[in-house]
Amino acid sequence: MERNVGTIDRIVRLVVAVLFIAANVMGWTTGIVGLVLAVFAGMLLSSVISGHCPLYVMLGIKKTI
Repeated sequence: MERNVGTIDRIVRLVVAVLFIAANVMGWTTGIVGLVLAVFAGMLLSSVISGHCPLYVMLGIKKTI
């Protein structure tokens, strides 16, 4: 897989994912909303680790700066 996520984008994704995880751990979100945020946090962390975003491929976006 080719990297298509830039450094700034990866940092922002990491911060958002950590906030979503913290919201779940602290109990600020529960039920379906908590589950959706946990899944979204996992997707964000996956793209941070791999540097690849499948949605960017579908949309033709390439931000490797």
